[in-house]
Amino acid sequence: CGTASSSTPPVELTWALLLGLARGIVEESNGLRTGGPWQRTVGADLHGRRLGLLGLGKIGSRVAQVGLAFGMRVGAWSHHLTQQRADEVGVELAPSMEDLLRESDFVSVHLALGERSRGLLGAAELALLKPTAYLVNTSRAAIVDQDALLAALHDGRIAGAGVDVFDVEPLPAGHPMRTAPRLLATPHLGYVSRANYATYYGQAVENIRAFLDGAPVRRLP
Repeated sequence: CGTASSSTPPVELTWALLLGLARGIVEESNGLRTGGPWQRTVGADLHGRRLGLLGLGKIGSRVAQVGLAFGMRVGAWSHHLTQQRADEVGVELAPSMEDLLRESDFVSVHLALGERSRGLLGAAELALLKPTAYLVNTSRAAIVDQDALLAALHDGRIAGAGVDVFDVEPLPAGHPMRTAPRLLATPHLGYVSRANYATYYGQAVENIRAFLDGAPVRRLP
């Protein structure tokens, strides 16, 4: 038996990471608290910039709607994405993933992990990003080659990355992701919210009671 969940929290976290990167929130806040230089960063604009989405499903489409509300030009790509679906959401269908990566100022990953998506973004793909581009991954770590991403961050080949998922969780104390430059990282918080936890645990108790009563509910396929 399973429990329901809302896709709203990962959408919101995606934008928390994207906005935090764009405006240097962590660096500026830390600088202010420690008496460092005043206004040490120059923010990246969202309005008029291109947001590229890898995946336009339940979460990706809602991320797209927020991007459109910010006045961004939103494009999307996935292996199965159709022009009809792109039109329904109101975004551009990129001719290829490579085109999407080359043209986007912000790229956000919203794909399910499978054989076609595992390692989808490796060193060659990350090299297509602009040096001023930001990458956000709140989906699955294995979609982005972790070593290639670390190299791109250390070499300054992209402006930064926001990551909520990792190849090993929890991250070991000495994991290089803990100290990577240009990285805004969170410990897999995508679905962690008060409303979602109320649903998870509330329905889990209901499932147990129903099972003990001999009438299971929310049976998984």
